[in-house]
Amino acid sequence: MKLAPIPALVMALLAAPGLAADVANPMQPSALWDDMRLAVIGTDEEPPVDPAVFDLDAPPRADNPALVPVHITQPPGAPAITALTLVVDGNPAPVAAEFTFGAALMPLDFEVRVRVDSYSDLRAIATLADGRKVMAGRFVKASGGCAAPAGKSMDQVRATMGQMRYRETEEAGRQIGTLMIRHPNFSGLQRDQVTLLTIPAEFIQVLEVKQGAAPLFAMEAGISISEDPVFRFAHAPGEGPVTVHAQDTDGRVWDQSF
Repeated sequence: MKLAPIPALVMALLAAPGLAADVANPMQPSALWDDMRLAVIGTDEEPPVDPAVFDLDAPPRADNPALVPVHITQPPGAPAITALTLVVDGNPAPVAAEFTFGAALMPLDFEVRVRVDSYSDLRAIATLADGRKVMAGRFVKASGGCAAPAGKSMDQVRATMGQMRYRETEEAGRQIGTLMIRHPNFSGLQRDQVTLLTIPAEFIQVLEVKQGAAPLFAMEAGISISEDPVFRFAHAPGEGPVTVHAQDTDGRVWDQSF
């Protein structure tokens, strides 16, 4: 099938790892994280921050709080990450998503966009194959992302919901896949700009991406993944088509093969 091009703005947002490489915005002490740590990762022990295992990049100040790019990377030879929890400390529902990764994505080079509702640490807690947990993150200045108005009218939302685009290129011997899914990912905090009524939460909750029978990544998400979510991921070349399975909180299911 012939694929429609992914908008240049989307590609530019995902291609840039933050606003500038020389601007440091390390995580700050967070009472919110101290309170939720046990519930989120099952232990009160603070995971170490170790850039030799992985790093997370995000802009110090977001241009759009509803579309904050997050770039997670590993250096060559780093231990494999089997699962990762993405947390925005100051969001109403702090756990943005829980990911699992297949071996083909190692070393990890993965990008996604999230909503940020207030100045906050944005952190990822990775689980390694041996069960160890390691953390990385950035402090992001953004506010109002969870209540920001949807970018399209309700008619447009319903007409395009579930449409997918997929693009793949090659870079340094790895395939670079970019997947976009049309979905408003309503947070439950937004208002219809016509009726001014609150729009109920409605978002992609489950996502599974495979190549042939091999899993690439899977996601269980909350309200903080952006509208029309985009995922960019590097992976080893594999056999067979890339297949996508998505399900939202209203029980709608979409399956597509590329």
